[in-house]
Amino acid sequence: MSAAPARAAALPRVALAGNPNTGKTSLFNRLTGANARVGNYPGVTVEREIGRWSIDIGPVEVMDVPGAYSLAARSSEEQVAMRALFGLDGDVRPSAVILVVDATQLVRNLYFALQLIEAGVPLVIALNLMDVARSQGNPPDPVRVSDALGVPVVAVSANTGEGLAALGVAVSKVLARPDEGRARVTWRYPSAAERDVTRLVPLVTSADPTGAPPAEARALAIWALLSVEPGDELLDIPANVRREVATVRAAADAAGRDLDTEIIGARYRYLDGLGLARPPSTRITLTDRVDAWVLHPVFGLVSFLFVMGVLFQSLFAWSDPFIGAIEAAFAWLGDGTRAVLPPGILADFLVDGIINGFGSVLVFLPQILMLFAMLGFLEDSGYMARVAYLVDRGMKAVGLHGKAFVPMLSGYACAVPAIMATRTLERRRDRLLTMMVVPLMSCSARLPIYTLIIASLFPVDGRFLWIFPVQGSMMVFMYVFSTLMALLAAGVLGKTLLRGPKVPLLLELPPYRLPRASSVLRQMWLRAKMFVTEAGTVILGCTIALWFLLAFPRNVVFDKDYDSLRAGASDEVVEMLDAEQSAERLQKSYGGRLGKLIEPAIAPLGFDWKIGIGLVGAFAAREVFVSTMGVVYGIGADTDEESTPLRDRIRAEKHPDGSPIYTPLMGLSLMIFFALSAQCMSTLAVVKRESRSWRWPIFLFSYMTVLAWVVSFAVYQGGRALGFE
Repeated sequence: MSAAPARAAALPRVALAGNPNTGKTSLFNRLTGANARVGNYPGVTVEREIGRWSIDIGPVEVMDVPGAYSLAARSSEEQVAMRALFGLDGDVRPSAVILVVDATQLVRNLYFALQLIEAGVPLVIALNLMDVARSQGNPPDPVRVSDALGVPVVAVSANTGEGLAALGVAVSKVLARPDEGRARVTWRYPSAAERDVTRLVPLVTSADPTGAPPAEARALAIWALLSVEPGDELLDIPANVRREVATVRAAADAAGRDLDTEIIGARYRYLDGLGLARPPSTRITLTDRVDAWVLHPVFGLVSFLFVMGVLFQSLFAWSDPFIGAIEAAFAWLGDGTRAVLPPGILADFLVDGIINGFGSVLVFLPQILMLFAMLGFLEDSGYMARVAYLVDRGMKAVGLHGKAFVPMLSGYACAVPAIMATRTLERRRDRLLTMMVVPLMSCSARLPIYTLIIASLFPVDGRFLWIFPVQGSMMVFMYVFSTLMALLAAGVLGKTLLRGPKVPLLLELPPYRLPRASSVLRQMWLRAKMFVTEAGTVILGCTIALWFLLAFPRNVVFDKDYDSLRAGASDEVVEMLDAEQSAERLQKSYGGRLGKLIEPAIAPLGFDWKIGIGLVGAFAAREVFVSTMGVVYGIGADTDEESTPLRDRIRAEKHPDGSPIYTPLMGLSLMIFFALSAQCMSTLAVVKRESRSWRWPIFLFSYMTVLAWVVSFAVYQGGRALGFE
């Protein structure tokens, strides 16, 4: 709870704080340019950016603090802002704070300033969006705001670069003489609230033997009164502080006092008394006109579905040429490597392990880049807040946040970028819950499996309810089924393992703005870089491990003498023998043995050991199931879902008693298994990267595998009991 003494740092640190949608991150990008690095706050998994800014006194570190409406917090993620500003948990205490204030929403933004002033933090206020405030006809006067609050105030615009030099001068002065950034203004709370604060001051400072500064200790005590409550997600709150807060609040309730109103109301009364509020505007703005449509209960949903359709299409189709180009480039590199190396284990390892492993990492980049380009545009433009508002009520019914809808929708294209998109959610609980259900959405990698099974086992001219084509109906069913299962899983997990207090959707609807291309491109680059360097290493390792399972042992004793059979045979026969030998090698590999080993577990679902091999191969990527089955049946590794020979072999496969192995019922069971199982090491790798723990990918794999087995078992065995095939 208490702050650590300021540690010596290589450079003075300046924290950049502010409400969401004030342009704080845009200002950070303006100040630091490309000189920023991404890391984590000490003790938590929340990312932070730290960059270098050159001002009059020399270079300083600038730390971008998560956006917050105030320092009061009831979740561990919101607590990060307070910990960063006060230098808690051994982190470097900032030498000064720049509070970014939206000049068009002055009084509401200055509530945060009062909390920093109360804590005695050296402060500079940056009145951002001054260009927008001037266009509205009533910009605030920085001198008047500075006189009222007693701290330096600078008019800036992150969009145009206005005032950045003056901001650097103000920060330099405060760093040289911190008292110039400490206001002398004071306000009083009701006497009963003051007594409550005084009771807590010794407790919040007891963990620090040196003692926190008096102003900071008082601010921490007020923070505890407003933030600590049963069911919160706050970290490292001493038990004696929790007990005392509970005692104080119980006494206040018994006396008919509302402690929150006493403290918060006193601050707003002080702000109102400064006379800084702008008169309400009666002019209808462009934002008002657009919102009349965008927030309409009918037209708003229609426009939202259109925007999401464009987003979905960009991930599903527009990225396909770039994905194809990456696949072609790595295929060319693999062919070239095989051409210069003699056949053997080294060539196989380099091509099938290393080159294909890197290819399986980079193939996700087009979708990741496009997703974050779209999300950056929607976020910076102000539309994302409208999306959250529109869908929040429906999402809340299953325990999800309104902002979780976009990552879930992105999961139809690919779970990897969709899971990375959960960073738009503020609370860790909401991010984890969304990550745990996004892989249930039917991604594009499942489509080849659905296509192969439906085309092979369901009649082209069949009709469902005598009207709808069976094949098309089955495809629609799989997507509807996966969506319903994702929502059901969210409801169950949100009420059990990831249960948390219901937090109302608190957001502002900012005016529509034109996003800055440099900010969007920078976020795209940072996300892509983190994926390649962190999740990519796990994917590469899994690819090499899977190659080992499918390529060893090398000394396979074949059932036939393929070399002698190929001698003098026609090209067609040689090709057939090569495919047959590859199939036998796969069957006798460690992966093939594993497929046979798991056959007793998957037999109740209607699957045999050949499908078991396909399941093992599909762990590299779900769509690999198709080519793996092509190898198993001796057709070739370049088989795709449109392959007529593979479809014919599937239809022709028989049990020893002559009954078909692949039936419509078994095909439905297999599709359901793939719809619900976590057959994707890339997804697990990115969950590990985003959660910063192996616990969550292991749980994800376990619960999805169990869920897939149980539902597939119920479908297959229930269907057989009802007489279906």
